[in-house]
Amino acid sequence: MNIRTPFINQYGRLRSGWRVLIFIFLLLVLINLVDLTLYGIRRSVGGAVPWPDSIEALLNRLFLLLSALAAGYLCTKGLESLSWRALGLTFHKLWYRDVIVGAVIGILTLAAAVAIGFAVGGLRFSMSTTGMLVATARSVGGSALLFAIAALAEEAIFRGYPLQTLSRARLVWLGLFLNFVFFAIVHLGNPNVVPGFTFANTALAGVWLAIAYIRTRSLWFPFAIHWGWNWALGALFGLPVSGLNLVSHPLIKGRDLGPAWITGGSYGIEGGVACTLVLILACVFVWRTKLISATPEMLTLTSQENPIPARTADQ
Repeated sequence: MNIRTPFINQYGRLRSGWRVLIFIFLLLVLINLVDLTLYGIRRSVGGAVPWPDSIEALLNRLFLLLSALAAGYLCTKGLESLSWRALGLTFHKLWYRDVIVGAVIGILTLAAAVAIGFAVGGLRFSMSTTGMLVATARSVGGSALLFAIAALAEEAIFRGYPLQTLSRARLVWLGLFLNFVFFAIVHLGNPNVVPGFTFANTALAGVWLAIAYIRTRSLWFPFAIHWGWNWALGALFGLPVSGLNLVSHPLIKGRDLGPAWITGGSYGIEGGVACTLVLILACVFVWRTKLISATPEMLTLTSQENPIPARTADQ
């Protein structure tokens, strides 16, 4: 018989709250190891990194992704005796559907927010000049990879192991709450933050992406939504992504004419009410749409605790 304690649940496993804390600890350790490695490289070359800023940005996000996946795998396997597939990033059945549908939803949702800003006269656009076609193609294509790695890293952290293990403990409501609160908090350090709107809209985005995970139990779907939104915002419409101008030569160059409470001003569309409206609708749509669903395998891996096998009497 399993005895429940503040540390062990009725299934013989470490309780979910402790599992989340261990994941956070491992993630921070791995991130700091990466930072120390990069610091050592900078020291070895006299303070200057041997690659352009764009490559360093790409490497930073890639190392963050690998750290999140490593911490998630160690916790999934070591604390719950589950396979790598439980993290939702393997090529499970219909994974490509989640990617395609998610990308389309992300791009169209962002386009709807931009359309509101355009309709009220707050956003205006101009096409890239003919002489910049090569630079534009390189920038739009290169940013697709950068946004993909960045989105996947954030999904592995926020919609990865912590939300998943709380779901198995039937505490998905707690996972959802922690998800949107901390997802919003980490974005408050970005440039040009809009008081109130930045937190509210990023929290809504956290809810949206968490619902996307809950509906599919796969990280591919929230990843694709996240990627489609960011890539369309920065590369297609040439607007700031969470306060950051990350694409030097977008397909279309956007100009913000205000009012900032609608368009977000220097922070970008994510800092205004146009974004708030579409994110509320997007949450409802993703929750109710029949375009996606969780496979039986992923439901099994993410909906219930994995009990420790009972010992036989002669063991």
